[in-house]
Amino acid sequence: LTMAGPPMSGGAVLVEGDRVAAIGTRADVMRRAPDVRVRDWPGILMPGLVNAHAHLQYGPSFADLATSGLPFAQWIAELTRRKRAMTETSWQVDARVSAHQLLRSGTTAVADLVGYAAPITVTTSLGLQGISYAELAGVDANRWPTARDELERLLGTPGRERGVSPHTLYTLSTQVFRDIVALARERGLRLHPHLAETADEAEWVMSGGGAFGEMTERFGFAFELHGTGAGVSPTRHCDDLGGLGPDVHIAHGVHVDAADRALLRQRETTVALCTRSNKILQAGEAPVAAYLSEGSPVAIGTDSLASSPDLDLLAEAKATRDLAKRQGLHHPEERIVEALTVGGAQALGQEIGTLREGGRADLAAFDVPVEGDPFVNLLEHGAGRCVVTVLGGRLVHRR
Repeated sequence: LTMAGPPMSGGAVLVEGDRVAAIGTRADVMRRAPDVRVRDWPGILMPGLVNAHAHLQYGPSFADLATSGLPFAQWIAELTRRKRAMTETSWQVDARVSAHQLLRSGTTAVADLVGYAAPITVTTSLGLQGISYAELAGVDANRWPTARDELERLLGTPGRERGVSPHTLYTLSTQVFRDIVALARERGLRLHPHLAETADEAEWVMSGGGAFGEMTERFGFAFELHGTGAGVSPTRHCDDLGGLGPDVHIAHGVHVDAADRALLRQRETTVALCTRSNKILQAGEAPVAAYLSEGSPVAIGTDSLASSPDLDLLAEAKATRDLAKRQGLHHPEERIVEALTVGGAQALGQEIGTLREGGRADLAAFDVPVEGDPFVNLLEHGAGRCVVTVLGGRLVHRR
């Protein structure tokens, strides 16, 4: 599966250095390079998968939160409390465990939200493609000068491409959210906020009250929306603050109506769907069938081990496919696999997610049946069945 053309039976890829030198049938490729070393793998060979939303720093130290059953507001409070006990070394260990889960399951690129330098160092050293998004949360006008210094430090950490994540509309003041968006655009950096994840968020943006209003009071944040709200949906408010556009992809997009989805399409903003995390955190179900049937740009992310059973993107994709079918969409498999590859590439604005001559040699092979529809086979059988991952021409995982 090149994801740039139709499926090819008996296909082969010729790799030279970190690039794809040729794609075709095995016979065609062998004629071009008769003396090359040959590796045969069963099943389906395809581009490495693109995880469009993850927090690799929340690794095994936080994994029990995924089975805690805590409602979202309590979950985020416990996550915040635990972060205080972490050290730079423990952040690095957690991020490395998470990153290796990606590689073992065929993921070669990730949109990783980071609050510390350690995960940037880890993903850079492993050669994972994608973007590290420096994330800010819990910032009002009084805290902004200090938080801006922290943001500058993360953006200046040596390593792979950087972006900015203004965390949410309920953990940042309105003006700080605007300032972060402006800073990112001044520097040509991509943006990746969480948006419309929970009903509590929708209530906060609309009225300034509810669970997040109480949280704002408890932590002493001076947020403009407190007690008044913006009187619109989170999607509309984010757009009013300049937070949507082709240089943005949002995480979750659960609580959106038809007008919100139309606005996201108009702004060419991709949605990273996180079906299993939404279920675990009792956030609701994203309108996956509507997104797909309406032609919205979508990608798929696992979120973190704090809210997901694992970081296997094909397991996440299967759950997303199942949700789309329950919502009435028939045969969404090809569109879902596109979301795992070219959709993720679009979300990150990078030339990844397809196999093409001259492109990076980021590959994954899955030991799944090859008779019948390959997209169905990947989603039905692919989770836990990655037999090889190739990253920039290097074999980084083999089962």
